[in-house]
Amino acid sequence: MPPVFPDIWHLRLTTGPEAMPVFEEVFERFAESVTMFMDDKSGISDGDCPWHLEGYSRTPPERAKIIAALSTVAAANGLEVPELTVERLPNVDWVLENLRDFPAIDAGRFYVRGSHWEEPTPIGRIELLVDAGTAFGSGEHATTRGCLLALDKLAKKRRFLRPLDLGSGSGILGIAMAKMWACDVIATDIDPGAVKVAANNAKLNQVGARFTSVVSDGYRNPLLKKKRPFDIICANILAKPLMRFAKDLAAHLAPDGVAVLSGLLDWQERMVMGVHERQGLTLKDRQVIDGWATLTIGR
Repeated sequence: MPPVFPDIWHLRLTTGPEAMPVFEEVFERFAESVTMFMDDKSGISDGDCPWHLEGYSRTPPERAKIIAALSTVAAANGLEVPELTVERLPNVDWVLENLRDFPAIDAGRFYVRGSHWEEPTPIGRIELLVDAGTAFGSGEHATTRGCLLALDKLAKKRRFLRPLDLGSGSGILGIAMAKMWACDVIATDIDPGAVKVAANNAKLNQVGARFTSVVSDGYRNPLLKKKRPFDIICANILAKPLMRFAKDLAAHLAPDGVAVLSGLLDWQERMVMGVHERQGLTLKDRQVIDGWATLTIGR
């Protein structure tokens, strides 16, 4: 009998960059996961091009309610209502379908590959074996790659012993930290399914004994309060959650600790840094890949 995967509904619209934050708020009400990317065929756009906003939900979305919400915010902001597409994805392991053709990925000393990739990991590289699963984070996205490059750069300066991977998805960043520094790592995600995927991936990468994966909405799980302060926190989520958790991040970060933040577009940097600066945190380093920013901050 073929495996049965959870039903997933896909929401999608196309708009301009100035309208993205407006319609993103609507998608966040109706979808469990929201992402965006720009339609830059030239590869040299400064962001002034069409943007696609996508959402994923495990419950059937109410199309009429979504359109009504889009119409309301569009009218309030003087925008045109974009066309909304809602479709149920086929009952297949769509992560596996996407990963089959992805080559291995270089990110500093890290080498990310799936088990479908037959070529061996180059000597001297840190292998991150991330197979298909039901959680995001396989290394191909610019935000994940940005975080891995930031971790590689930080590792050249010091060793970290108390890492936290907040919003871990597949667990790739937590696994990277466990392998880089041979230390115990706590990884959290709001999705119980992702927590299981991360734990399984940690075992696959032979760091299961050093990897604790728990369900947590932000920093609410009591384990985080018990284990703080963390000397490094990785949070590859989205701009708004990053802003919402700024105070909690500061409360859980060691005095000499650093945080690697991603999941934000380069034009969202100012507002994300603004709320963290109010918590006494400053920008230490940044990089932008395909319009997505990764920020390293600390006291």
